[in-house]
Amino acid sequence: MDHTKITGKRFLAVTMLNLVITIAEFFGGIISGSLGLLSDAIHNLEDSISIVISYVANVIGRRQNNSEKTFGYKRAEILAAFVNSSILIIITILMIIESIRRFQTPQHINGTLMMIVSIIGLLANLISMLALWSGSKNNLNIKATFLHMLSDTLSSVGVFIASIFVTLFNWNWVDPAITIIIAIWLLKEAFDVVKETINILMEASPEIDLEAVKKAVLTVPDVVGIHHVHVWMIDENFIILDAHINVRKKCNMDQLEVVYDQVDKLLKEKFGVSHVTLQAECTRGLGEPMID
Repeated sequence: MDHTKITGKRFLAVTMLNLVITIAEFFGGIISGSLGLLSDAIHNLEDSISIVISYVANVIGRRQNNSEKTFGYKRAEILAAFVNSSILIIITILMIIESIRRFQTPQHINGTLMMIVSIIGLLANLISMLALWSGSKNNLNIKATFLHMLSDTLSSVGVFIASIFVTLFNWNWVDPAITIIIAIWLLKEAFDVVKETINILMEASPEIDLEAVKKAVLTVPDVVGIHHVHVWMIDENFIILDAHINVRKKCNMDQLEVVYDQVDKLLKEKFGVSHVTLQAECTRGLGEPMID
């Protein structure tokens, strides 16, 4: 089973669940006066939008390569991950600002209603999170959406815990305090996804030791040098390497094809490179640095 492919029915189910949670928490937040519930409601509404974006990108990303997109459409999902994580950062910052305001101006909260609604939200968010969990491991797009679900689940846990303190001790300050704690953790997770997507979009090198690549390639018979190396990613799972290799002058075309196959197999098995393009040379560039 390809866990990077989440079915349309699963996306639809998660979207509908989030819309139900949004309505319940919105009215529950207004009636109870809970910032946690209101922030959850806004967050879930945005999540519904992010799920749609994620699904559309997931469908586009599966399209086959063609003459217009020779590398395919895989980066549609990277763009979606960037957009969804960026939105999450903005919403999280707004949550922190509103929480600070609530510290300065405390409001009465109906703890019992807050607890009931938070339990409903927690159960629904758990189901949504589990529905996307398998696909989040190897796909940044689904991971970004999964983070939204995870943030809502943690927020619901926080709201539930806060409702206990509000109900038993009338500690209304616990509501914004827990909101801030969860928001800070979410900022870190969202920033990590944004950073990774930017690296991919900027064609930054993946975490591959190029010196180790050089040593490995030079173990292939008849290869005496490697230079003009470029390594980049189409998405988080598809690594491309382009390089010039120096070979012994005695190599004929048949021997060269064997060398190409050996280097290609070595890079794929040892470094996880998905696509290798090599240009053979005799003395040109010999001794030059790998990166130029």
